[in-house]
Amino acid sequence: MIEWHQKGLIPLGKELTGDPRCWLVHADFFALSRDVSKSFDPEYPAKKHDAILLDIDHTPTNVLHQTNTRFYTEEGLEELAQHLKPGGVFGLWADGFPEESFTNLLSRVFESTEAHTIEFDNPLTGGSSEGAVYVARVSL
Repeated sequence: MIEWHQKGLIPLGKELTGDPRCWLVHADFFALSRDVSKSFDPEYPAKKHDAILLDIDHTPTNVLHQTNTRFYTEEGLEELAQHLKPGGVFGLWADGFPEESFTNLLSRVFESTEAHTIEFDNPLTGGSSEGAVYVARVSL
């Protein structure tokens, strides 16, 4: 997927990878999120992040691999939240419409939580598709 960004196969991929504030790390996201003693940035293990933006599974209840399910628990989200600076944002893209159960779970971990439905042109189907975007913020 990193190569897709570098080659511009993802919308804004070249712009993002060309921005010095953006870096992409090839690693096991789920293992990194569980290890709250280290940052997602291997060069700065104590660093906290302003935002963590993810597109990792189809939906919080339709995961690509069963080992991913732990991430979508209160404990897994609390670990993720520890990687964020005060006021930091967690954003998650999912297929389809927002799931109320996941929005409720986010609200138990984060200070503020929103779920949005977006519609977009889908070049693979030739029609339009819906996606859910969850946005949650850690307290200041």
